[in-house]
Amino acid sequence: MLTGGDLDYLTGDYLAELTMLILGRDRLKHPERGYAKTFLTQLEQSLGLARDQGVRIVANAGGLNPAGLADAVRELADRLGIPVRVAHVEGDDLLPRATELGLGTPLTANAYLGGWGIAECLAGGADVVITGRVTDASLTVGPAAAHFGWARTDYDRLAGAVVAGHVTECGIQASGGNYAFFTEISTEQLLHPGFPLAEIHADGSSVITKHPGTGGLVSVDTVTAQLLYEVTGARYANPDVTARIDSIELSPDGPDRVRISGVTGEPPPPTCKVSLNSIGGFRNSTTFVLTGLDIEAKAELVRTQLEAALRVRPAELQWTLARTDHPDADTEETASALLHCVVRDPDPANVGRKFSAAGVELALASYPGFCVTAPPGDGQVYGVFTPGYVDATAVPHVAVHADGTRVDIPAASETLELAPAAEPALPEPLPAGPTRRAPLGLIAGARSGDKGGSANVGVWVRTDEQWRWLAHTLTTEMLQKLLPETGHLPVTRHLLPKLRAVNFVIEGILGQGVAYQARFDPQAKGLGEWLRSRHLEIPEQLLSERAP
Repeated sequence: MLTGGDLDYLTGDYLAELTMLILGRDRLKHPERGYAKTFLTQLEQSLGLARDQGVRIVANAGGLNPAGLADAVRELADRLGIPVRVAHVEGDDLLPRATELGLGTPLTANAYLGGWGIAECLAGGADVVITGRVTDASLTVGPAAAHFGWARTDYDRLAGAVVAGHVTECGIQASGGNYAFFTEISTEQLLHPGFPLAEIHADGSSVITKHPGTGGLVSVDTVTAQLLYEVTGARYANPDVTARIDSIELSPDGPDRVRISGVTGEPPPPTCKVSLNSIGGFRNSTTFVLTGLDIEAKAELVRTQLEAALRVRPAELQWTLARTDHPDADTEETASALLHCVVRDPDPANVGRKFSAAGVELALASYPGFCVTAPPGDGQVYGVFTPGYVDATAVPHVAVHADGTRVDIPAASETLELAPAAEPALPEPLPAGPTRRAPLGLIAGARSGDKGGSANVGVWVRTDEQWRWLAHTLTTEMLQKLLPETGHLPVTRHLLPKLRAVNFVIEGILGQGVAYQARFDPQAKGLGEWLRSRHLEIPEQLLSERAP
């Protein structure tokens, strides 16, 4: 990014929900740490270049210890002989007050801060700003607000920056990575895709692009895909503004350039979201390979045998049979199914070697062709993620300048309770006509991901006619029919007509979060592609117009 073209600010998003758990466990062993050490490695390679070019760096790599990382950056700069002013933002760590705030006794408790602490540090002349847990989009909101001198009530401008930040926060996912229509991009272009960047304007509009000569693709579709990633409904709440996803307008602006305009914003909610991670207990698993005939009977036999062999039944014991077998298969692998057994318990002894050994000891006394995918192992610690909410005024937000001066950042004075937006009117349905049973993905793209214990699946199409069909056809009931795993779960559908998209939020599909899960796809990243592979009746006229 520093060598490929002009930049004013270089941002880095290092914190996922799972990362906070990892850093929390790191801090237990090394209280002086709790930050992303890889940031220092990257900075050693690029700090001098950034300083020479006048590029200012903003990163949330501080994790649970932004002050500690800021000190480490100063030590690095001194060793390299590079004069830099390093500031940091703190206040997000609520662990010392968790009980007082009604958050229980978690391992980590970090509020999602907004961008005004970053803006204060930049206005004070910082070259590098280190934060802890801020929202992903705050890394963009802060620099934009500082650069243009926006006010805290410039909601439309702030919302535009939130959207730009949301598009760029996952890097190459906006420039061809993990893209549903990847077959339309040459493999050569995907060898070294360029990272997306946002050209932000004073009115809050932006252009998403990438450096000249880099691979990948920036198009209305790649940007749409990322806009649908890990969102819920029409309102996208941040600590500084609630951005209206249903107001976004995308338009081509030249090769590898997409203009984002029309974004409207509302006051932020009065509460602040808190990332809570706890140690849930210990987990272990084993997978039995079942080959050939009588798959269900083989699964029943070994399941009954293993449960009978366990002297102490774990607190949780889950079986999943994946019917990956094919009849009359021409390879042994494609003739085989996988039977997964996952156990969890607060006591590591109940899910450790005794559990693993119990499965392996059946090797000569169970179903024909017995084998497992891995040798026995010890149980591993697993975490549980829970979102919490506290009054925003109860969260300290402090900008610490390079000279040590501390500036308190007040909570928003104007707020608006977060509520579902009114559902837009459905478009006119398509006239009846001939249909063909075909995969949804022939005309629709999708992007899915985790939201704590829930997941979202955003689906979009590329023509107005396809949108007329999608909005009427891909209902909540149809989704649950196409994805039977969601049939017993609460599912909410949100229409986003300006993006020609529908977004589904599936509650509870990931249990208590990524660190808890032993699901085949624990972060629901492939859920959208599963949906695209399902067959339904699609009008012939839409299949003929599917090319962009």
